[in-house]
Amino acid sequence: MGRRKQGYWGDYSGPRRHAEGIRAQAQRGQFGKTWWAGRWLQALEPLINEGRLARGRSYARSGQVTKLDADKNGVVARVQGSHPTPYKVSIKFKQLSQPDWEQVDQVMASEAIYAAKLLSGEMPAEIENAFAAAGMTLFPAIEQDLVTSCSCPDWANPCKHVAAVYYLLGERFDADPFLMFLLRGRTREEVASALRAHRGASADASVIAEPPPEAEVPLLDGSAESFWRSPQGGAARALSFDQPLLDALPVKSLGPPPFVDDERAFSATMTHLYRSISARARNLALGDTNAESRE
Repeated sequence: MGRRKQGYWGDYSGPRRHAEGIRAQAQRGQFGKTWWAGRWLQALEPLINEGRLARGRSYARSGQVTKLDADKNGVVARVQGSHPTPYKVSIKFKQLSQPDWEQVDQVMASEAIYAAKLLSGEMPAEIENAFAAAGMTLFPAIEQDLVTSCSCPDWANPCKHVAAVYYLLGERFDADPFLMFLLRGRTREEVASALRAHRGASADASVIAEPPPEAEVPLLDGSAESFWRSPQGGAARALSFDQPLLDALPVKSLGPPPFVDDERAFSATMTHLYRSISARARNLALGDTNAESRE
């Protein structure tokens, strides 16, 4: 016998199967392929009853979620349960205020690795440190960070229908790491624009008001034999072979190419190619004659 909620009795005989539901890609094992999807699910574990999480996983895998839309206003979904009509699920995230985002922007812009990766469309693994340094959290940390509702008769909130949406939302994070930013109140374009503005302001502040006078450059003697030689008494030049902050930045900064179906696979391929090119160039510059034969 079901529990009464919102004026009607729920049928606990089992959910009705929906042929056109959104079936989870992870039909067994762990949900989420990327670290940020895994971190999202990890953040939820202390906030939801384990039994409802387990039933939510089952619902997500069997295609009980029939609709899932996410934007700045939160998540709206429909989940087919035992009732003939799918239940309405709503998930709202606590959004950061404009002053909060300003603090986060300053921290992210101050670290070159954050700016380089975010501007190229990648999510830095250390991104939570930036939010922590600004006194914020990116992923939900307490129950008040999420406001959920479901039209089902279950007295618990979050229920298994909300949990099912959570798991499918994790797979959305796999495809779009900036979705968490969106749910917190910022689009990917707004994040990039704020970073460029802060990075530009930092560069402008470092410009010296009155540049030093240019040093006199000695004229060339016109001899072809000495043209490629270092000038007498010239300062020694230190060579640096440091790895770039981000591989394939010239390509990634252009955004996803229209001619590929799998953006992540393309990005991984370009990263591998750029690393190989960098390694070969470094070995050849150091005089390693066997570099080409090993690659």
